[in-house]
Amino acid sequence: MTRIAPVNSSKELAKFIDFPHDLYQHDPNYVPELFIAQKDMLTPGKHPFHEHSEVKLFLSYDGDKVNGRIAAIYNTNHNAFTNRNDGFFGFFDTVNDQKVVDGLLKEATAWVKQKGADTIVGPVNLSTNETCGLLIEGYDRPPMAMMPYNAPYYLPLLEKTGLQKKTDLLAYEINVADSNDKSVRLIDALEGRLQRSGITIRQVNLKDFKNEVVKIRAVYNKAWDKNLGFVPTTEAEFDYLAKDLKMILDPRYCLVAEKDNELVGFILGIPDINQILIKIKRGRLLPTGIFKLLFGKKNITRIRVLTLGVIDGYRKMGIEACLYGRIIKNTYGTKVTGGECSWMLEDNYVMNHAIEQINGKLYKRYRLFEKSI
Repeated sequence: MTRIAPVNSSKELAKFIDFPHDLYQHDPNYVPELFIAQKDMLTPGKHPFHEHSEVKLFLSYDGDKVNGRIAAIYNTNHNAFTNRNDGFFGFFDTVNDQKVVDGLLKEATAWVKQKGADTIVGPVNLSTNETCGLLIEGYDRPPMAMMPYNAPYYLPLLEKTGLQKKTDLLAYEINVADSNDKSVRLIDALEGRLQRSGITIRQVNLKDFKNEVVKIRAVYNKAWDKNLGFVPTTEAEFDYLAKDLKMILDPRYCLVAEKDNELVGFILGIPDINQILIKIKRGRLLPTGIFKLLFGKKNITRIRVLTLGVIDGYRKMGIEACLYGRIIKNTYGTKVTGGECSWMLEDNYVMNHAIEQINGKLYKRYRLFEKSI
């Protein structure tokens, strides 16, 4: 008989983190998350999200065997910024059993409702600034870095709980050999035009990374402030993410647009570290995982462009095209053969069209759900 229980110990937390490894042990497209990173993210005092919001974890058991997991999340900053009373669920994984899903959603819903929520939204792993969405199209390949993955049967199971579509998040694939190189061929002319307006494109300065992060965070919080689900990151949250990203960052794929020493836009592409993580058993760095991580980076062949933003007043000037074009151009002569632009809101027609113009192909789709409670 299935029972649901809260996670109250480090041993139970380890079970929570490890459950997907067992669930997907025979799935060649599954990429294990690093255990230490997941543990920090879910532990108050370790991840800055817990400084302003609350998370409650639940496990579903069949006897003594785990058959599902879920996190109930009450994001205080989200509700203050959006003037809403949303609760969230995330870190959702389950066997193919409707009773398990119903039980997990019931517990998560009851918990966020007690906190004051009148709607539940998800899956979101802690917020939209981290991984989010349920994969509903594109199961044939592993996910790119910092993107979620799940089995096809999740979709009908969640729909049967009464959850409704909130929006879809899109992932576009771009292959350097197949891309429309118009933006690359015109990049010098485009950058020349921007320079006449006092705008320059440059690589992020890793030697002054701390100050660069401060400037980039300001652009990030301005550029996405009207996007659905967006919540400004706190300084601590952004620094936490930046510290992790610096370990894999390649300045050729992290570019900024600057005017009068002020950032007006940036683009961030990261190496697809999942090409290495997929080989690290159960997300453990020891004893051999650390070596796979250290020595595998030089052989990564794909990048994920996970963020592009230009602040209001500087859009539609060609900055976006220059940033995309410069990243493509910077792959020439490297092992990088292409990558992914993700995620894009389905109704962000300007950005989606820009990606399609360089022959980006929609190849994965993720969905956010919601339900009144």
